[in-house]
Amino acid sequence: MSSNKNALIRYKTLDKCLKNKYRKYTLEDLIDECSEALFEFEGKESFVSKRTVQLDLQNMRSEKFGYEAPIEVYDKKYYRYSDPDYSIHNISVNESDLKAMNNAVQILKQFKDFSMFKEMNGVIQKLEDSIHARSQKSIIHLDKNEQLKGLEHIDILYDAILNKRVLNILYKSFTARESSNYVVHPQLLKEFNNRWFLICFHKGKMYNLALDRMESITIEEKIEYIDKDLDGDEYFKDIVGVTVSETMAPRNVVFFVDSSNAPYVKTKPLHKSQEIISETEKGTVFKICVQINYELERLLLGFGECLIVHKPRKLRLRMEEKFKAGVKNYENLIIPEDEVSNGC
Repeated sequence: MSSNKNALIRYKTLDKCLKNKYRKYTLEDLIDECSEALFEFEGKESFVSKRTVQLDLQNMRSEKFGYEAPIEVYDKKYYRYSDPDYSIHNISVNESDLKAMNNAVQILKQFKDFSMFKEMNGVIQKLEDSIHARSQKSIIHLDKNEQLKGLEHIDILYDAILNKRVLNILYKSFTARESSNYVVHPQLLKEFNNRWFLICFHKGKMYNLALDRMESITIEEKIEYIDKDLDGDEYFKDIVGVTVSETMAPRNVVFFVDSSNAPYVKTKPLHKSQEIISETEKGTVFKICVQINYELERLLLGFGECLIVHKPRKLRLRMEEKFKAGVKNYENLIIPEDEVSNGC
């Protein structure tokens, strides 16, 4: 049993003894009661030391867990609560605590549609009932797409990562004409730009597979799982997005953002490596050190005419080509008359 679970059982036992008005408890009695409670729970002999119970009483008296229990020693021998109505289960909650709890409930409710959180729905409802938050509208809203495809796969993928199972995924990328089977060793689930991806090991390489392109998933029971011991923070440290190259070194990307948009980039950096190179009235020059990938290009293009890539040269030329192609699309655009006459 975990030490945390042991402590909870001891606190509950001590609380029961200290609020008992019909019996006197010495320190030795409290030790025996805690040992007996652990024995009943575990089904094996469990001795609690004198030092452990003394420390438990000290913790219950302190603010450490919010108890501040009024424990007193009377007749220089016996322990009890000085307030006969006190219990650690009756801790008062002030208005500030209620607001904090309500905010937490509103955040938890944003995840209620994920099937892996379904077992939490009852807990969330109980919390709402206990803090009278049912009628209050949410003032925290997380960006999510109710019609997002692929969320139905999260359960089996999560379970496969947790239990180290190999999967056979029928997958069809946006560029493929036909679906293909991928036998993968799932390592990590990653959300980016409101889409979910499975980071997995396949044929000696790491892949990211979009959940919305998965058609079916089956478990490969006879194949031994390969654990790459993937650390998400380390794996994604040099990129924007989800596409990681095992061979590409990160490059210094230097770009200019005009004065009207520079504050947005300052307050929400494109990458944790971002730093300011120079500033003028016209705008700010930034630098980030990342791998050049598709997601980075899309992010930079999203700033439109407000951003200019200076380095590396290859990325700057590619951005220029894309903007020229975009201008040509608008120049050659022919809008049917029925579309012009219609409203939205």
